[in-house]
Amino acid sequence: LLSLESDELALQLIEGMVMQKNSLTKYLKKDRYALKPLYNFFFTRDASMSIRDNVLIGKMASKVRSREAMIMEAIFNNSKYVSAPTINPRDAMHNVDDITIEGGDVLIARDDIFIIGFGARSTSQGIDFIIDKIKEKKATRHLIVQELPESPESFIHLDMVFTLLDQDSCMVYDPLILKNNKYQTIHIEIDNDKVTTIENEENIISALKKLGMDLKPVFCGGQQDEWTQEREQWHSGANFFAFAPGKIIGYARNVYTMEELYKNDYEIIKAVDIISGKYDTNAYKKIAVSIEGSELPRGGGGARCMTMPVCRKSV
Repeated sequence: LLSLESDELALQLIEGMVMQKNSLTKYLKKDRYALKPLYNFFFTRDASMSIRDNVLIGKMASKVRSREAMIMEAIFNNSKYVSAPTINPRDAMHNVDDITIEGGDVLIARDDIFIIGFGARSTSQGIDFIIDKIKEKKATRHLIVQELPESPESFIHLDMVFTLLDQDSCMVYDPLILKNNKYQTIHIEIDNDKVTTIENEENIISALKKLGMDLKPVFCGGQQDEWTQEREQWHSGANFFAFAPGKIIGYARNVYTMEELYKNDYEIIKAVDIISGKYDTNAYKKIAVSIEGSELPRGGGGARCMTMPVCRKSV
């Protein structure tokens, strides 16, 4: 690998390297690849997270994705285009084996408010690692931690049930975020270098309201039928990427979710019509850009999963 030119190195690290069957042992192996392809790497959100002036490197729940985090760390530590300190949970003093944290579980609601999912992909030890790093900053921060079901697979990350759309609205999967259920919402306040409070909240929205963020929920799959809500959540119906306040991208196939957005004053415009120049996103205050997706949702992620912002302009 060290002898390869940059382009070929990138190809082999990401697309994999076919095994040369030049020995009996290799010939008998069922594997096609000597270095397997990173088939989940288009979900770039998970392997690194921009949090204020730092980049938190993901510690992936599945070992098959660990190379993604290694590549992202190498990019941030060596690229001439970005300059940001990286924080790697693998350098933690304690509980390294128990720590996992992935970007789909980390949402930055405000400079001082982080919303973090706790479930199959991000452990309590992973969130405690973030808390320890915040303590080092000697600042005031709020963490709203949402417990997630271990199954079904569609609940792998927080952004599969909750995403931010605008300064005053969010997309929610109602049965988990707002309706009564057994999954906890916990508010952790850190002041200076101490956890000052840790307590249960009714839900994410009520917790944010207490902190001065009053968000109106928009419902994934609409409000009429729980089966439809469940079906569209499964196909990443709650997973939107906001490229500006009130300007979002999501799957066209989730028609009931798109109808719900339309009822909330969003213009629904196909991505192909924007690419062709037929529409200009700057002409609209609220817009939902719809992208086609048949195979992509089968991978278990949406537009937010497939983006990893490095920095944002102030809102």
